[in-house]
Amino acid sequence: MVSRWLPVVAWAAVIYAFSSVPSLSTHLGTWDLLLRKLAHMAEYAVLALLLLRATGSYAWALAATVGYACTDELHQTFVQGRHGSPVDVAIDAVGALAGLALWRRSRR
Repeated sequence: MVSRWLPVVAWAAVIYAFSSVPSLSTHLGTWDLLLRKLAHMAEYAVLALLLLRATGSYAWALAATVGYACTDELHQTFVQGRHGSPVDVAIDAVGALAGLALWRRSRR
């Protein structure tokens, strides 16, 4: 059980740590925005896959990933220089769905 859940907890801690940084801007304008949103999608795709491994259920993995995305955005409202955004939750959910869909497709 520990071998299935420890990676989930560790990855969630990585996401939390990045969310605690006041500014992750690279000052690259539009590229900065695009790269940050792609990073959001990638980090939540990984979280969804780790949760799939831990739970064995696509539905639970997606629900838990989106739930964590909500709490992450709430956390960001308390970090100076950051703000929570429902749009970011949607981007995170798309990343989770993409990760799960790619995994499912690779298993066929």
